[in-house]
Amino acid sequence: MMTVLILAGLIAILLTGVPIFAGLGLASLILMLLTEGNVNSAADTVFAKLNNGLLTAIPMFAFMAHVMIRAKVVEDLYNAANAMVGHLRGGLGIATILSCTIFAAISGSSVATALTIGSTAIPQMERFNYKPSYSYGVIAAGGTLGILIPPSGPLILYAIVTEASIGALFLAGLVPGVMMALIFAVWASVSADFGATVARKPWEGMAAVWARARQSIWALLMPPVVLGGIYLGIFTATEAASIGCLYALVIAVVVYRNFGLRDLWITALETVRTTSMLFMILAAAALFGHAVTIIRLPIEIVEGVAAMGMTPTYFVLAVMALILILGMFLETISIILITTPIVFPVMITLGIDPIWYGILLMINLEMALITPPVGMNLFVIKGIAKAPLSQVIRGSAPYAALMLIGLLIVFVFPPIATWLPEYAGFGR
Repeated sequence: MMTVLILAGLIAILLTGVPIFAGLGLASLILMLLTEGNVNSAADTVFAKLNNGLLTAIPMFAFMAHVMIRAKVVEDLYNAANAMVGHLRGGLGIATILSCTIFAAISGSSVATALTIGSTAIPQMERFNYKPSYSYGVIAAGGTLGILIPPSGPLILYAIVTEASIGALFLAGLVPGVMMALIFAVWASVSADFGATVARKPWEGMAAVWARARQSIWALLMPPVVLGGIYLGIFTATEAASIGCLYALVIAVVVYRNFGLRDLWITALETVRTTSMLFMILAAAALFGHAVTIIRLPIEIVEGVAAMGMTPTYFVLAVMALILILGMFLETISIILITTPIVFPVMITLGIDPIWYGILLMINLEMALITPPVGMNLFVIKGIAKAPLSQVIRGSAPYAALMLIGLLIVFVFPPIATWLPEYAGFGR
């Protein structure tokens, strides 16, 4: 009952429009005041959470993404994908999914992926007579891959809250991310002609494919450089972020030659804005985790689960169902930082693998990005296309069902998420 009341109160605060960090912080301070009679431990709690070297990965990955976006590498990526698969049935849809997959491995942001790829892909699909709802659904769904395919900002936040290995989580997200991209691509091909006569893009030939691939090779090498170094043990995830920043700057300044001092200033400013917001939310989440620990909420949940005889399987199913509902009303960061401090101690007690759970959480949160009424990607696409929200929702609905199927696949077959990090030595 206590859990329900706390979650309901917190959701009620957030639904008033209060910023996430303010809502979390206010709820936490009220709990601390009611239980301890003061909030003297708040400062020490926040400092202890933020005094973590892993946090440097967040601004560096954000900076890397902003540099690549500002250097306008996306057009080359989309043109290369288009040249490879554009002539197939639903080829532009498949090319969009492929572009989103690659760009997700650069930006680490679902909203940035949907916004950047969507601006390029929507006009192309309109030109070849694809249904508007089809185009919007492909981009909204493809954009969600930014939350799962590393380097993912939400995965980093989850790692910091749970103290799980960022490297292990990054590797764990690769196979499920590619699996979801393939599922999306198959549906994009199958559904392309539903209710519309789509013009096929002519095959440009291998020469054109190689030419487009050469143009985008520097951007295509970004994920192998960043993730390959982690996989091979050359550097840590934090060091990989700094390598990624340097690589992005070299591409922007030396290869594309469209990145000057003014661009550097704007990119740095955008990075500071993004990471400051995340750090404020993380500080509030630290207070929330401290507050629920004080009132012994995780212990009470463990005792309740034990009393009900609930197995780890049923517990994960129950949590996933709760997060699916929360995803309709809250955005991804809020869900991670509200639920994880409560759920994580119970997971450890029940012997649930935090890496596997983290990937299930990310796939579930992908659905949150395209489920109304608060699906961020839905509003991004609406803004780009100036389209009715109902049309965007209609196009995205099949992909939400596909994500649910993907979630069930990873739930039933955990090695899909855990095999690669274990093979790399993270599980030993």
